[in-house]
Amino acid sequence: MRRSLSVKLTLAFLGVAVIVALLVAVFIRLFSGDQLIRLIIEQQRSEFRSVLITYYQTHGSWDGVEEYLRQSRSPGLAPGTPEAGATPNAPAGDFHPAARHDRRELFGVADADGSIVVSLFAGYPLGMRVAPEVLAEGESIEVDGRVVGTILTAAIPPGLNPEEAAYLRRTNVALAVAGAGAVLAALLMGGLLARTLTRPLHALTEATQRMAGGELEQEVPVTSADEIGNLTTAFNRMSREVARAHKVRRQMTADVAHELRTPLTVIAGYIESMRDGVLSPTPERLTVIYTEIERLQALVSELQTLTLVDAGELKLNRQPIAPGELLHQAFATFEHPARRKAVQLAVHVDPDLPAILVDESRMAQVLDNLISNALRYTPAGGRITLGAARQGDRLKLTVEDTGAGIAAGDLPFVFDRFYRADQSRAADDGESGLGLAIVKAVVEAHEGEISVASAPGQGTTFIISLPASPGTHTAASRI
Repeated sequence: MRRSLSVKLTLAFLGVAVIVALLVAVFIRLFSGDQLIRLIIEQQRSEFRSVLITYYQTHGSWDGVEEYLRQSRSPGLAPGTPEAGATPNAPAGDFHPAARHDRRELFGVADADGSIVVSLFAGYPLGMRVAPEVLAEGESIEVDGRVVGTILTAAIPPGLNPEEAAYLRRTNVALAVAGAGAVLAALLMGGLLARTLTRPLHALTEATQRMAGGELEQEVPVTSADEIGNLTTAFNRMSREVARAHKVRRQMTADVAHELRTPLTVIAGYIESMRDGVLSPTPERLTVIYTEIERLQALVSELQTLTLVDAGELKLNRQPIAPGELLHQAFATFEHPARRKAVQLAVHVDPDLPAILVDESRMAQVLDNLISNALRYTPAGGRITLGAARQGDRLKLTVEDTGAGIAAGDLPFVFDRFYRADQSRAADDGESGLGLAIVKAVVEAHEGEISVASAPGQGTTFIISLPASPGTHTAASRI
């Protein structure tokens, strides 16, 4: 039979409480009797010592002490009567110990010379001389700062009288009640704690089942700051990311279908018309078809690049290259298009910059994409500046333009796939919406970062941060 986590936790708490209660009960049961007997012996010996000191102070010697103690132990005799222990020569007001529960037969007394004056069973009769090592184990009796005797204790422990046995029984009952209370408290606390622990787990399980059913974005309340709270927070973050990735994938599928549909429709229309004889295959019409085919090829190539990046299989042939050389190659590529559009193109490279370890063709693809975007949105008379500078232990490449800029609401999405800030212009210019997504993917594959700063009407700056190649420097150049 399957047991829930709540039942398991409750049973675990109950088991711990029962085991602890049993261990405490066993140890107390084993040692309480001995401890009680030891306490009784200590108390009786202390009382016996007080009696002996009083006797010696009263009489000045141990003469008659054996008879005195024997009479005081006689049952049924009240202290203070001659039968209860008063010696014939004892003056009035002598101290007489109580006879009730008296265990002074457990003790013997030796005088200062080591001779027995109060016998202790048959082993130590009156007058016997006690060995020094035995005296050393006893308790000395001092009167006026002088040792006048030694108390010897029997090795046989005394039994318990009815009152003491009843006290021990009451202790055991109290222990049993305390154990039962501990078990009940463990049951209650275990159930409460188990419910506290399992409630968020149940919520997580239900949310997981809903995700499996297609409801990807789930939010489970975080009710604690412990490991379960951290798990809940991580689950909520995972749920949001899964939902976002699913949305992006669906959007990407729709965008790819849309991007493919337009050129395929154009190509199919022309070919169908030529097949039906409506249009003749002129060079101009074939050029249109070829242009659309090139557009399809470019889109497929971009999608293939993104697929390689997503799979972590984008191959990079990384070699040290001077940042200035990389920028000058891009300058040479776009110098003529920029001049035709009356846009000034410039390069500014700080002196003594370290080389960067990059795949030259991939980074050229990145710069080509950024510069072509800058040319597309920079009007005549504007300026595009390619820059390279040191940024701590990294190197910064920038593409800055004085174009139309990007609205603040569009900035967080410019690197998303198929995102276009200006849908109409993008469609007219033949943009696929994958360029900046590829730029970001290639930069991050080089262990770099890319960011963008822009304001409408003031221009846009793309900033690429790349790790420098240590030990190499290049000369500065300015165009």
